[in-house]
Amino acid sequence: MRPTDIRQYKTELRNFIKEERRNLDVQEKANLDSGVCRNVARLYQYRSAKTILVYVSTPIEVDTHRIIENALAGGKRVAVPRCIPETRLMEFHYINSMSELKPGTFGVLEPDETAPTVDNFDGCLMLLPALSLDYLGFRLGYGKGYYDRYMSRYTGACAGICYSMDVRRHMYHGRYDRPVDVIVTERWIKDVSARRSVERKKFSR
Repeated sequence: MRPTDIRQYKTELRNFIKEERRNLDVQEKANLDSGVCRNVARLYQYRSAKTILVYVSTPIEVDTHRIIENALAGGKRVAVPRCIPETRLMEFHYINSMSELKPGTFGVLEPDETAPTVDNFDGCLMLLPALSLDYLGFRLGYGKGYYDRYMSRYTGACAGICYSMDVRRHMYHGRYDRPVDVIVTERWIKDVSARRSVERKKFSR
């Protein structure tokens, strides 16, 4: 049965997964992060992308620092988000090195506001943070809505990265939630856009 309050449902699920991640052994988390990083590099969408849009991880998230460094070393352009003060909006700015970042909104490392922004999504792959994902690609984020707003105008490919233990068969979602095209975990990669097409055909009969 669909919950009457989606916000409460998401809050409870967020709290559960955050606690689960806090309890991960340091070495276990490092192993999981390494597996995700390897599988990101295997993605066709990653290999063919000229630009990678990727969040800068905090300790509770799937680590992206190595992904960023590998992309830069591989000759790709990399852009990371900066939250616009006094709004719930963000922009992606190009960087050349992790050393260019400094603590910004919520203490997350961010680029300088003067760095060039991404204004063309051709050849882009976005790697989205996710506490959880379901088999249709719907994402449980951190509840601030920054990515939901940005995704309303983003037209490139997108992949959600998550630990396999946090992927669920089904999650309830809001009408404005946009699913990802691909799920990447430490164990596997799933193209969920094809699965959504099958589900749509079922319900359109």
